[in-house]
Amino acid sequence: MMEWIAHSPFGEIALLLLMAAIAGLVGRMLRQPLIVAYIAVGLIVGPSALDLVRSGEQIDLLSELGIAILLFLVGMKLDTKLIQSLGTVSLLTGLGQVAFTSIFGFLIGIALGLDPITSVYVAVALTFSSTIIIVKLLSDKKEIGALHGQIALGFLIVQDLVVVLAMIVLSAIGIGSGSENGAASSILTVLVAGVAMVIFVGLFVRYVASPLTTQLAKTPELLVIFAIALAAIFAAVGDVIGLGKEVGGLLAGIALASTPYRETIAARLAPLRDFLLLFFFIALGATLDLSLLGAQVWPAIIFSVFVLVGNPLIVLAIMGAMGYRKRTGFLAGLTVAQISEFSLIFIAMGVSLGHVTQDALGLVTLVGLATIAASTYMITYSHQLFAVFEPVLGIFERRGTPREADTSDEASGEAYKVLIFGLGRFGTAIGLRLHKRGVPVLGVDFNPGAVERWHDLGVPAIYGDATDPEFIAHLPLADADWVVVTVPVHPSGLSHDDVRETLLQGVRAAEFDGRIAVTSHTQADTDLLLARTGKGGADIVFEPFQDAADRAVELLTGSSEPQDRIAIPELGDEERALP
Repeated sequence: MMEWIAHSPFGEIALLLLMAAIAGLVGRMLRQPLIVAYIAVGLIVGPSALDLVRSGEQIDLLSELGIAILLFLVGMKLDTKLIQSLGTVSLLTGLGQVAFTSIFGFLIGIALGLDPITSVYVAVALTFSSTIIIVKLLSDKKEIGALHGQIALGFLIVQDLVVVLAMIVLSAIGIGSGSENGAASSILTVLVAGVAMVIFVGLFVRYVASPLTTQLAKTPELLVIFAIALAAIFAAVGDVIGLGKEVGGLLAGIALASTPYRETIAARLAPLRDFLLLFFFIALGATLDLSLLGAQVWPAIIFSVFVLVGNPLIVLAIMGAMGYRKRTGFLAGLTVAQISEFSLIFIAMGVSLGHVTQDALGLVTLVGLATIAASTYMITYSHQLFAVFEPVLGIFERRGTPREADTSDEASGEAYKVLIFGLGRFGTAIGLRLHKRGVPVLGVDFNPGAVERWHDLGVPAIYGDATDPEFIAHLPLADADWVVVTVPVHPSGLSHDDVRETLLQGVRAAEFDGRIAVTSHTQADTDLLLARTGKGGADIVFEPFQDAADRAVELLTGSSEPQDRIAIPELGDEERALP
């Protein structure tokens, strides 16, 4: 079998896919994040175990294309107004975390007996967080559009730029251009090329994007192919000029973010993204050579605790000082509780230059393995962790939280008859109709873009987390007759939590004595929600598809007689994704 794999890249890829499917199924049965299962597959097939990987170049190619598409889709979802408003916090938080980790990481290295050069390398390596893993986790949790998700993406981009500068300096040293002029010239070249790329994107958005995609959309397959090509080309250009594939892919997404077809493109590319990223996580696991660990266990434990605890705390402190709520700071801070694949590359470059030994690479490898695994669970169960640590996080929040007070002020002093949680298509349709009839309605959503859309429509809305009991307690519930919950449920989500249940408990705990309406898409879900009436359940359950079908039958037959509900078979995840 080994000979067959060695001479058949296709067979090797097929075997990896089979192992990933089995590991993913086991992980899902155990309710574990798929990322952990995929990295475990990489460890099993890597040099530390079965050593089956022979087609490294093909796997790397697939993983790099997955990275480009992942950041492309993120770029398409970015809100330019939000980017402008979050630029300062992203820059200060990113640079603050890099400075904190570098300084204290160096001091810890010296205290552990590492020489100064090795301490510098290790400290710098600890500053890099994995943009790919974090974006994938936040996307799976549907939180990439939330405020903490947007802030996290911002300071991850800052980190990526620091990675670029660090790599440029090392590359300059490696090719014999260790002088300050050589390194400065390389940095200047990257900055000029980056500015030129941004200008090109601006011109493309203004004059080309919409008319071009309108023509391509006449043939949907061509539109998808063009989107993939654009992501790959921008990623390749970004890599060539030194910005990296991640930044290039992100800019490609921004180039199409203003077109009317961005949702169609995103829906078509999401399955391809997930498939290709599988190879990234397998490749990441395969690069972790456990034979290099040696006697680095205790230093690795100390550095891992430092990354898992220290990095989130410094982000929480900086964001708290800037006026963000402790919840936002905590959720954003958890995203930097791991090191990146670039950390291993950075140390490997130091080994090739003779600055550090293989022991340093083994140390950082073990820290990477521990922090990536642990932080995956921390991000997956971030809301539960916040509930545990909330009592001691008050010192990280300024009174009044001025950075997040603009939207919440809209709810103060007003009497609303209906509060709608979840400002998607269904929630927005309900809100607009109530508003048109003169019913005072207030919308609540965790996505700043959705809140901004309601403001543009002239309907009051505030940003907030429906799972935060403190936020719920401060809502104007006293005069409300109805609370309407249209928050979507994602049964394939990482933590399998039902946000609606948490929200209903919070509303009842706030002594709301009005009525509650909740959206459901399955009969079993409806029965469960109604069964809890009086115990934190719903008074009315909306079934959008059934309700729409009833109305359609009324229009077709001219009869308004009540219709018998017909149970609709529950769809699988793949069928839900179909238009």
